[in-house]
Amino acid sequence: MRATFDDPNLVSCAGLVPVMRLAQMVGLPAAVADRVHLPGDTGSNPAGKVATIVAGMLAGADSIDDLGIARHGGMPSLFTGVYAPSTLGSFLRTFTHGHVRQLQAAARDTLIGLADRAPILAGVDVLTFVDVDSMLRRVYGKQKQGIGFGHAKVGGYNVYLRGYNPLVTTLSTPLSAPVIAATRLRAGNAGSARGAASQISEAITTARACGASGEIVVRADSAFYTKTVITICRRRDVRFSVTTRIDAKIRAACDSIGDDQWIDIQYPQAVFDEDTSRWISDAQIAETVYTAFAGTRHQVSARLIVRRIRRDDPTQIPGQEELLPTYRYHAVFTDSPFTLVQAEAQHRGHAIIEQVNADLIAGPLAHLPSGKFSANDAWLTCAAITHNLTRAAGHLAASAYRNARPTTIRTRIINVAARLAHRARTIHLHLPDQWPWQAALDNLFTAVNTTPD
Repeated sequence: MRATFDDPNLVSCAGLVPVMRLAQMVGLPAAVADRVHLPGDTGSNPAGKVATIVAGMLAGADSIDDLGIARHGGMPSLFTGVYAPSTLGSFLRTFTHGHVRQLQAAARDTLIGLADRAPILAGVDVLTFVDVDSMLRRVYGKQKQGIGFGHAKVGGYNVYLRGYNPLVTTLSTPLSAPVIAATRLRAGNAGSARGAASQISEAITTARACGASGEIVVRADSAFYTKTVITICRRRDVRFSVTTRIDAKIRAACDSIGDDQWIDIQYPQAVFDEDTSRWISDAQIAETVYTAFAGTRHQVSARLIVRRIRRDDPTQIPGQEELLPTYRYHAVFTDSPFTLVQAEAQHRGHAIIEQVNADLIAGPLAHLPSGKFSANDAWLTCAAITHNLTRAAGHLAASAYRNARPTTIRTRIINVAARLAHRARTIHLHLPDQWPWQAALDNLFTAVNTTPD
């Protein structure tokens, strides 16, 4: 067996053809050309350069050098204006904060176009969730701009790691997986809620532009239980559902709930008792009225939904229960119009944003490749565009990929090898025979009007 790199008509990621055609159809190049204005020759043709970066990320690139995957084999025959990694690195380093904001506006325009083209937000006219969360991305280069030591939990231990602290806001519905509505890169030592209120406001505007005419619920964890976040939700006429810290006032409110008010819920390892028609679980929920930020101009009265879980002593002798049971509380401050059980379950669904963070870390955010802060912020924005394009491609490919991880879509739909045949001024893609996921590829090609034989 011998191996020779000598065929100019082979490509390893033929699935980029329909996905980048989709990007063109929803206006990504046009939005970047219209919005982004960089100075000098290095910043020229931002539409083509951003498209090259996105194409590389779609194929699995997580560093600037990896973007060279868009230039191999027969790729110049499939795409025009593909740039070298060195050119793209110089292009990213040209960005300032203002230029990043321009790119973020183009990303929002692209998401709105995707929502019109693919059912990535099915049911958005009834109920939409806006989730916000931060994550710490560790970096090792001590000369990178804007890095700082941020708090993280590794192996159950609290540690401080040097890195960046991206803030991500997503849109989702009960019928669809989340897409990224807004991103912001911050120093590693930035507080979780820093800039969250303005980003939530931008996400709400984007959600309404995507057709969110029904209820909008903003969900967040306890780090975002702040006056600014609650105020912006009320000002924008949306609902909020935010985890609270268990301080003395919250604990007193939890303890004031009577024993007859607690109801069992379907929780992990719960058992449904058909005789009594209820769930038997160690988790119970109840609600009360609570006034947050009392005594300030931001004072708000709303529902306090409390979940309690009994603390069992593992050393307890069977049959000898403790005199007074103790509980661990989890409180949610919300003005949700839904019933107690619905509102509590919906808030637990906020954990879905952790999957988005994991997908970004397993993809483009495996590294933040540049030493320039704004270049990394632009990289983060391109990663958000890539995530949304991947999600839309999964919807168009088959219903089975509606909630699939981007890694799965990349492996089965995008990174499929093909041989190019030039016939009568057309390019014919010869894909692998008996490809297990051929039907999904056919659907995607058909959706963008480039049907393979």
